[in-house]
Amino acid sequence: MADRVHLYDTTLRDGAQTQGVDFGVADKRAIAEALDELGVDYVEGGWPGANPTDDAFFAAPPRFRAARLAAFGMTRRAGRSAANDPGLSAVIGAGSPVVTLFGKTWDFHLREALGVDLVEGVDMIGGSIAEAVSRGREAIFDAEHFFDGYKANPSFARDCLAAAHDAGARWIVLCDTNGGTLPHEIERIVGELTALVPGDRLGIHCHNDTENAVANSLAAVRAGARHVQGTLNGLGERCGNANLTSIIPNLVLKMGYATGIDVQRLSRLTHVSRLLDDRLNRAPSRGAAYVGESAFAHKGGVHVSAVEKDPRTYEHVTPESVGNRRNIVVSDQAGRANVLARFRELGLDIAATDTRVQTLVDEVKRREHDGFAYDGAEASFELLARRALGRVPEFFSLVSFRVITERRFDARGELVTLSEATVKLDARGQRFLTVGEGNGPVNALDGALRAALGPMYPALHDMRLVDYKVRILTPEDGTRAVTRVMIESADRGGEAGAARHWSTVGVSANVIDASYNALLDAITWKLFKDGAG
Repeated sequence: MADRVHLYDTTLRDGAQTQGVDFGVADKRAIAEALDELGVDYVEGGWPGANPTDDAFFAAPPRFRAARLAAFGMTRRAGRSAANDPGLSAVIGAGSPVVTLFGKTWDFHLREALGVDLVEGVDMIGGSIAEAVSRGREAIFDAEHFFDGYKANPSFARDCLAAAHDAGARWIVLCDTNGGTLPHEIERIVGELTALVPGDRLGIHCHNDTENAVANSLAAVRAGARHVQGTLNGLGERCGNANLTSIIPNLVLKMGYATGIDVQRLSRLTHVSRLLDDRLNRAPSRGAAYVGESAFAHKGGVHVSAVEKDPRTYEHVTPESVGNRRNIVVSDQAGRANVLARFRELGLDIAATDTRVQTLVDEVKRREHDGFAYDGAEASFELLARRALGRVPEFFSLVSFRVITERRFDARGELVTLSEATVKLDARGQRFLTVGEGNGPVNALDGALRAALGPMYPALHDMRLVDYKVRILTPEDGTRAVTRVMIESADRGGEAGAARHWSTVGVSANVIDASYNALLDAITWKLFKDGAG
């Protein structure tokens, strides 16, 4: 059997340090669950005690099928015992089965930045790891600025690793924190250290400041490390972290290593990559390796002819292996295999030769050209697919809606903004005219719909809006631009009892109309899943 490499994702913490990235609790949960489904071994949830978002995430963490949740923090402060350090206690006490602690391994930092004696620096590492282990946690030590420290003072850097190793750390991770080390240096140094720390306890954590984070991570694995840390799509501070979206297929498809991601799960890679971008409300990188829209794109001419004869000519792996698709630009051929794969995920048994498959492929392409994005809106895709097969009842039919927003000063002289929505719809042979108020047009529209539908469909009382995002698709049109609205909804799971989260999408030149379309799918999916009659 191939060597096993363990994957550790730091998107929810390192990724949050990216300029322009701000995860909400709902974002963190959705991304964490997607990583678990992908097959990542560890998901780092954040730093308990550092901010309210991370505290809220750890207070109600997602339930994983396979991944292990890690809480991140630092070793004890100088002058305190590990058992008596509030920051360390907050991290260990967060309830996650894994605790990852970083500590200084560059003597320059201890002497010049912290003013800490090197002997105590080593004890801070060993004592903190031992405290985590004694409290039943799987402990991981991130050796911060390790490669700079090793070059400057190899003896001290080794002492730091030995302290973590002797204290019971499951993994000791060598961090290229400023991203300045090159692949040949990484491979040499990691190889030297396998004599001190066995490879099956040694990890790598790289930053991308020289555009070598992926290469450095793979070099470390070649040298013996069996734990790799990184982020989805290479998110991270400055130039980013090692890109797991590239590392994973390189390890599995190119280097033959085993991971927690089997062939079937690897085909979800593109979906997970684009889901992250949708959560961040930004366009995916078309040129991204493996998962980009252009990764398997071929324009007219010799390339297309060669690919049609033998795809291996210009495709180093099959697009379907990573969940992507071939895109022959001149003929726009692609997508059928992806749709069939999504059908299987939904439990829909349909033959590949069924003409409805191609009809749906064409419909998805048309809608995506218009601005829809189904990678981050699985519920909308499921409804689209089931409607193509004629399997979704019409629970209600909208006749019209009107939304009014008023901005004024109230009796106390305070500026307030209120919205009112009027909805006219048909359901179960009756016509309803209802009004809803809210602190915004979408809230008011939701209230008006619930007022009409709630008595007939009590399950809607359990449904709530968790997140709402708007993205401008045609910024060149100014205030007339087409917008995409993504809505995430949640409930307590009905009779099944397990909480559910689902995402829907709407597109229109009118943001309220786009919001209604996403809201319509959200309500319809809920009623369909609950078996409403």
